[in-house]
Amino acid sequence: MRGTVSTSKNPSDNAGLLVLAVDDEAPGLSEIKYLLESSPHIRRVITAFDAAEALRILRGDYDNEVKERADSGVPPVDAVFADINMPGLSGTDLARVLGAFRAPPALVFVTGVEHSEAVVAFEVGALDFVTKPINEDRVNKAISRVVERVASTPVAAPEPVTAEPQDDEVIPVELGGTIKLVPRATVRYVEAQGDYARLHTSDGASHLVRIPLAQLEERWENAGFVRIHRSYLVALPLVTELRMTSNGYAVVIGSGEGAKELPVSRRHTRDLKERIVRPPKSSWG
Repeated sequence: MRGTVSTSKNPSDNAGLLVLAVDDEAPGLSEIKYLLESSPHIRRVITAFDAAEALRILRGDYDNEVKERADSGVPPVDAVFADINMPGLSGTDLARVLGAFRAPPALVFVTGVEHSEAVVAFEVGALDFVTKPINEDRVNKAISRVVERVASTPVAAPEPVTAEPQDDEVIPVELGGTIKLVPRATVRYVEAQGDYARLHTSDGASHLVRIPLAQLEERWENAGFVRIHRSYLVALPLVTELRMTSNGYAVVIGSGEGAKELPVSRRHTRDLKERIVRPPKSSWG
């Protein structure tokens, strides 16, 4: 396990913030960790050496508290303090992935980049921006902004997602120790594989992600995705045919050599027909 958890404060004390610090340079990571732990508002600090490791931490691979928070529908951590210029996934790449979370944590960039990149940071949803060399007072101001954000966010029981998903949602896919970002708009259909889902994209590739098909169905409903079978979720705007076969109905996605035929179960046939005749509003681009 590469991710580390600081417990310099009493871990049984639930008051205070749970924070993730991300920096590929050890001195910078040690410094921001020390300053965060020095704040009375911070309860625990988790550290990651790159964005890929940060994503594994945020999905609960290393820490039970993070997993329990994410499963309950609240942000897996209260805030992420991250460098921008990191190998592989950059801090702004990480920000775009966080933006796709149902309950995203507050994001603060801590980096030595120029002002122009600070503008980019705010464009991808950063709450604050702290430049290096790090100033303790400036970090404390950023922490105060996080405290205000957390205090102003109502705590409620998880409920079905009805809001319009983000147009540029991306799905992080781990491939041989690296993270690839797959845009949702490139996904033609999704295939259930146990507790996982396989994304089939327009370039003919497929990617296995640790997300149940039912969760993607709920999350992507307003983006034009429709359940047609217990094993399949399809992008409705890409359906070119609904045809009768010897085994019932099937849909065809695309045309020509790249066309794909998928079965439609009896229980989903009526709903699919209604959606094709009277398609719902969607954010599909």
